[in-house]
Amino acid sequence: MKKNFFIGLLLCLCAVSASAQMKWSQQFQQYFDQYRDMAIDQMRRYRIPASITLAQGVLESGAGRSELAVKGNNHFGIKCHGWTGRAVYHNDDRNNECFRAYNNASESFEDHSKFLTTSDRYRSLFKLKITDYKGWAYGLKSCGYATNPRYAIQLIDIIQLYKLYEYDDGRYAGRSAVTHPSGQMPSHRVYQFNQNYYVLAKAGDTYRNIGEEMGVSYKKLAKYNENDRNARLEEGEIVWLQKKRRNAPKEYKHRPHVVKSGESMYTISQRYGIRLKRLYKMNDLTPEYQIKVGDVLRIR
Repeated sequence: MKKNFFIGLLLCLCAVSASAQMKWSQQFQQYFDQYRDMAIDQMRRYRIPASITLAQGVLESGAGRSELAVKGNNHFGIKCHGWTGRAVYHNDDRNNECFRAYNNASESFEDHSKFLTTSDRYRSLFKLKITDYKGWAYGLKSCGYATNPRYAIQLIDIIQLYKLYEYDDGRYAGRSAVTHPSGQMPSHRVYQFNQNYYVLAKAGDTYRNIGEEMGVSYKKLAKYNENDRNARLEEGEIVWLQKKRRNAPKEYKHRPHVVKSGESMYTISQRYGIRLKRLYKMNDLTPEYQIKVGDVLRIR
């Protein structure tokens, strides 16, 4: 995996100023606030501790600021290894090595999980308890994930310093983001719902600035949300980061949506992460139909 230099700036506290320590601490915490729900979702689906995913992500990507993360949305330093998708090239153990590139961070998190679960090399890790982050850290190192001899120690230090082990039972999923010591709120936090990911728009947001932050083309982002690419978003508006699903989750099979005041077919489709055309079709409606308060809509 990619060599990392950022963690030394954080852990070697004697070598940096107090202001630099605060800066790196805030950047690491911002990363965890932004991606913790994504890591918890991966844990539930693939049985990889969320603490390990977050620690690897922040370490390998320099809190999302490394060249690989910026150019290729690669948060885990995974090299090509037979990869047929888009790639970026970066000097690592050798010059100009091939690394996988993704459309957004969520694809990187997903591929990291698949990379670990489909490789015989890491099979022994899945015999460990999901709360055994130390076992996972040492196991990743012994299985050859990284060449740095202190890799396991670095992961454990990060997990303990930021108490990431608390995420391994999923208790923190859905909690609101916290304010940093600087008084500034972190960047858009990523939430998970209906096998998809979304953020909530802030005042003044556009698809362009959210797309730049998330590593997604603003044109694709607008298309995913079935909206004009130049639309100015309302504060609190849901912005889906991938194409919406055809139906709401399974638990909504017998739970139709009752239309409330101020809702439209579009806002309902956004709420449940359903494609608008599909919502009309499920309810045998045409786009010309004006929904009314009290209407009952199938969402699955």
